[in-house]
Order: sequence, then structure tokens, then C-alpha cells
Amino acid sequence: MRTKGLGYYAGRVLFYALVVFIVIYSVFPFYWAVISSFKTSDALFSSNPSFLPIPFTLTHYQNVFSGAAFGRNLLNSLIVAGGATLICLVLGVMAAYALGRLRFPPKNAVLYIVLAMTMFPQVSVLSGMFVLLRETGLFNTHAGLILSYLLFTLPFTVWVLTGYFRGLPRELEEAAYVDGATPIQTLLQVMLPLTGPGLVTTGLLAFIAAWNEYLFALTFTIGNNVRTVPVAIASFGGATPFEIPWGSIMAASVVVTVPLVILVLVFQQRIVAGLTAGAVKG
Repeated sequence: MRTKGLGYYAGRVLFYALVVFIVIYSVFPFYWAVISSFKTSDALFSSNPSFLPIPFTLTHYQNVFSGAAFGRNLLNSLIVAGGATLICLVLGVMAAYALGRLRFPPKNAVLYIVLAMTMFPQVSVLSGMFVLLRETGLFNTHAGLILSYLLFTLPFTVWVLTGYFRGLPRELEEAAYVDGATPIQTLLQVMLPLTGPGLVTTGLLAFIAAWNEYLFALTFTIGNNVRTVPVAIASFGGATPFEIPWGSIMAASVVVTVPLVILVLVFQQRIVAGLTAGAVKG
């Protein structure tokens, strides 16, 4: 029997050391934000920083929620991100089904046009979108933000879901047509249930992108009636860096991040299934 050499164990040690480093590097910023949100303002600028929230306080969270503005900002983010995600999934499913399963001559051209839409930075369409929303009366409205968020969520959703629909067995679709089903019935009753992991994955990623979006929300909103949480957090400020309420900013950041972490933990199995779908074909 061949014994494992020293190089094998050295490789395993290096592999696990790299994994630990990546985990610490990824998790530590969020951990520091959490403990900083529970520290007093004086402890945040201490010359001997502590990795534990000592002394412990909830003052920063009380300051964040003491006014009605931040709660309104959270609701705005939920409305806008949820609405954008729902619309992009509905439109994305229909477009992806057509691009992935139906046959028409300019299909590849349309698909590459959709991909090309993701290459333009947000700032390149900022002025045009501002004029469009203002002229249509959608400036400083939830509907205006939702429509603007579709610019970066919809192309991503269409492109990803097209791959899922292409990977489904054609026999299922043909059997549905033999039984007299229409293309819409085939999509809703046969194909759509099989793309559950893909829908969860793309929907969650689109929701996170819309939830964290800053530039459009800053440009297309005025006041707290429609303003989302990224813009609200950025509005926390002071005359000097030491006057900026860093503890409140950390507390608000934790409040904004926790829902995303919960969503990922709840749907983690479907997310993994969606990310690995199509990796192995039988």
C-alpha cells in the first residue's frame, strides 16, 4: 500500500490555512461593524482597540431608530428592491424561456444585446434617466426607482435564466405539446417548477443588488419619502471625521445587512443548487 508523503500533508495544511484566511478576511469586516455598533463612542477611538464590545451599549441603535426617518428608509428599500426583483423575475422568465427554448432567427443577437446592456456603467445613463423620469412624472417616486433598477437587474436575470431553460430536457416540452399544452401552459406548469433553484438564486442576487444600490437612489430621490437606506446611511455626517457618528453608521449598516444574511441562510440550499445546476449532466 502506498503511503502518503510529507508533501501531501503539507498541501492539506496549506489548503486549510488558505480557507481559514479567506473566511477571516471575508467575515472580519462585518464582525468589526457588529462589535463597533455596540461600543461607546469613546471606545471606538481608543488607542487600545478591543475585539469585544466592551463597554457594551445600545445607544447607537437607539439613535438610529429614535426618528421615523430610518424606519421609512428601510420600508422604501424593501418596496423598491422587492418590486424590482418581482418585475425582473416575471419579465426575465418569459424572455429567458423565449431565448432558451423557442426558435426565431435573431435569438442570438437579442441575447448578446441583453448581455451588452450590463457593460454600461450606471453613470453613463444617469443624465438620460434623470430627464426621462422627470418628464414622465416618476422622479422621486417608488415606481421611478423600480424602473431604473431594472436596467441592471433585468439583463442579469435574463442571461442567467436563459442558461437554466436551455439545460432542461427537450422531451418534457415535447410531451407537453403532445398533450395539447400551449407554450404559456408549458412554461408555467412544466418548465417553471424545474427552474426553482435558478429563480431563487437570480432573484436573491437581484434583490441584493437593488437593496445596496446607491447612485440611482441618490440622484432620483429628494427627502425621506422615497430615499432608501444606502443614501440615508451616507447622509450621516459631521464637520470633521471625529464628529461623524461612526457608531450610528455601524449600527445602521448592521440593520441593513442582517436581512440579507437571513435570506441567504434561509435559502442557502436552493442557492447552492442553483449555482451548481448544469455543472454535471447525466
